[in-house]
Amino acid sequence: MPTLKWPFRLATLVIFAILANILPAGLHAQPGRLLVKVNQPGPKISPTLYGLMTEEISHSYDGGLYAELIRNRAFKDNTEEPVDWTLVEDGGGAGSIALDQRQPLSMSLQTTLRLTITTPGQRVGVANDGYWGIPVRPNTRYRASLYARGDRSFTGPLTVDIESADGSNVLARAEIPKITSSWAPYSVTLTTGDLAPSETNRFVVSTSSPGTLWLDLVSLFPPTYHDRPNGNRIDIMQKLAGLNPSFLRFPGGNYLEGNSLDERFEWRNTIGPLWMRPGHESPWGYRSSDGLGLLEYLEWCEDLHMQPVLAVFDGYVLNGTYIEPGPRLQPWVQDALDEIEYATGAVTTRWGAVRARDGHPAPFHVNYVEIGNEDYSHEYNGRFAQFFDAIKAKYPHIKLIATSRVTSRVPDVVDDHYYRSAAAMEADVHHYDNSDRHGPKIFVGEWATTEGRPTPTFQAALADAAWMTGLENNSDVVILASYAPLFVNVNPGASQWGTNFIGYDALNSFGSTSYYAQQMFSQNRGDVVLPVDLTVPASPAPAPPAPHGAIGVATWETQAEFRNIKVTHNGQTLYQKDFANGDADWHFNRGAWKLQDGALVQTSDEDGPDATAGDRLDRLHLFAASP
Repeated sequence: MPTLKWPFRLATLVIFAILANILPAGLHAQPGRLLVKVNQPGPKISPTLYGLMTEEISHSYDGGLYAELIRNRAFKDNTEEPVDWTLVEDGGGAGSIALDQRQPLSMSLQTTLRLTITTPGQRVGVANDGYWGIPVRPNTRYRASLYARGDRSFTGPLTVDIESADGSNVLARAEIPKITSSWAPYSVTLTTGDLAPSETNRFVVSTSSPGTLWLDLVSLFPPTYHDRPNGNRIDIMQKLAGLNPSFLRFPGGNYLEGNSLDERFEWRNTIGPLWMRPGHESPWGYRSSDGLGLLEYLEWCEDLHMQPVLAVFDGYVLNGTYIEPGPRLQPWVQDALDEIEYATGAVTTRWGAVRARDGHPAPFHVNYVEIGNEDYSHEYNGRFAQFFDAIKAKYPHIKLIATSRVTSRVPDVVDDHYYRSAAAMEADVHHYDNSDRHGPKIFVGEWATTEGRPTPTFQAALADAAWMTGLENNSDVVILASYAPLFVNVNPGASQWGTNFIGYDALNSFGSTSYYAQQMFSQNRGDVVLPVDLTVPASPAPAPPAPHGAIGVATWETQAEFRNIKVTHNGQTLYQKDFANGDADWHFNRGAWKLQDGALVQTSDEDGPDATAGDRLDRLHLFAASP
């Protein structure tokens, strides 16, 4: 017997909305009938239908899911100055800070911060405000780490603390007793006491000794999900877990392609220790640290029991540059094969051994690989074929996803994207009803009702729910679907997209209305689609609506008076107003309006004051000069 798991709260809401639009106002609803035909099971519902799509946009990772609290930790966000870092000089202390590339920490991190203490005073140091604040919670342990070296005259000590933004209140403190003249890593634990949660704080590294020291890869981590040392924010991961997601599509999105070839997601530069990761410019106007790299994506899947949907770079970038199929494309095909081997290969393979060296000997299971992202160029057909043949030859079990329609090969799955208004989403719930049941399956890899900022409105959530019913009803064809964008930092200036799924600042996070709509679907998954008949009893026809509309008068840099206004149509008087009887049904916008001697008088010389009656208007578009 097939099982039915119905999202009752949502179903009740949707049915109420339907009835509310069917029944005339003032009439009592007669009993209707909702018939679920459990003896007529339809298509099976894909067990992997609901998942996640992610990319670095609106500070999704840096300043979001990735738990690192220090902004510009490797001093690469600006080549001219140490942005997000400030000099601290207290109690007569004096010094200076500057970027320095003369003795880099590594080939990947070639810019350091030089701190020169000319007069020690009480202290001289550097402060970082984090991503719109350093969040602090009571009785919490924070792990601070940095690379440092001193000149011959400086050996420490260094004080590391979290303090209020004005420096008046120290919330946690530790000391590094000594540093050497060669680059070395240092770490301390900062523990807060019984205090109120706050985010208007800063992180400070300081000293009361003279000399010069250099810093790089300065880091501060709170507790992370599953205690991973380079892990993710607990509260956001818990919200994701609450969705019961089946898969994660990564790393993008436009983030996969980049604005240029040099700014693509280069997976090799995102693995290994952090001092080997140079980071790169993201396509959304800020630099990505790549602290959340390929291995971290895979561990994210592992933590939430999701299938990886790995998108590989296909030779096309956002500025329109592309690599033609053939010999020039072959290195990029091999790069994709190496990336898949890093994820899935045994420790006896070249890249499986690298993964084991990075701390994860067990291979990951990858069943889906997407070739490119939103690649609508005319050359994609050939590039897809070249990737398809190479990947299928080595990994025949992997299902390959085309990011647009192709004819050169038959993909296993095709990726569709939709960003629409609520009305458009609701009108298109039958989009896949007539899809070819014998062709490629469908992955709705990015979709959202784009109403609401920074997160969806309630109307958008209802439209999302309607759209999901269409996906479920066609789940024999639509096997994967993911809302996008997934994340948004809600601080001013942090977002690059209007409508997003989960919002947060430095201290708190929240699920949107659409989050809870999808949660009801995802947590109440059925095995099959069951036909439903909704019968609504006939009701008396409603009376025709009364005429409606608006009438208005206005002036432009002049004064005027208006008397006995009358509107007619085909000999019928639709509206008449004698201002001798008052102006109770009129609305005034700007100007100086008053009743005087039985007339409506406007005495201001400004441009565009208007007065209207009837339906409210945002602005009157017909202007009358003085009569």
